[in-house]
Amino acid sequence: MINTFSQPVIDIKNLDHFFGSGEQRKQALFDINLEIYAGEIVIMTGPSGSGKTTLLTLIGGLRSVQSGSLKFLGQELCGATPRQLVKVRRQAGYIFQAHNLHGSLTALHNVRMGLEIHSQYSVKEMKEMATHILQEVGLGNRLNHYPDNLSGGQKQRVAIARALVNHPQLLLADEPTAALDSKSGRDVVTLMQKLAKEQGCTILLVTHDNRILDVADRTVYMEDGILKSNQLATAK
Repeated sequence: MINTFSQPVIDIKNLDHFFGSGEQRKQALFDINLEIYAGEIVIMTGPSGSGKTTLLTLIGGLRSVQSGSLKFLGQELCGATPRQLVKVRRQAGYIFQAHNLHGSLTALHNVRMGLEIHSQYSVKEMKEMATHILQEVGLGNRLNHYPDNLSGGQKQRVAIARALVNHPQLLLADEPTAALDSKSGRDVVTLMQKLAKEQGCTILLVTHDNRILDVADRTVYMEDGILKSNQLATAK
């Protein structure tokens, strides 16, 4: 449920975005206004090319905000410095359609990578945290397996573990079930939902998968770079 009395984790006002320059300049997002609150699970749907991934990458500090206002935990990202964007990225977890695991690293070392940008952890602490989160996602017996020896669902579980190992404030997921069968996709999303709720993490999930819409507290629909609807999910 939306909490209108607290500061939103994400606060977007009058956001526009363009690609290219000169005669090739094309507008991708038009006057986006959106608030996402702590603990919410928001699913963003819409046709391919509608701007969903562009918006997701702007929210996560992976692109620079050009116009309007986008605040992440109160930090304005329009005009943010590279250092400020790095700080935002460290407070978010990312899961993509392609699991993006390093084939030369075990599951344990792939998850540890999510901690290595944080200087406060010792090597021992990183190993313990990575082991614990992999046990949480049901891969305690796969710690030393390489991606080639894991199923598609197991690879996404490693990606979820890597995204959540540092207890991020925000989890951004872009088509996390697209390459999975129905059961694996449902298992992955249910796991993501469970772990994020336990950690008090907010989730923004982009998907075309109508089978998982029921996990959302709210759905957002985009078309042609425009936010067409923004509504609470029906009672579960």
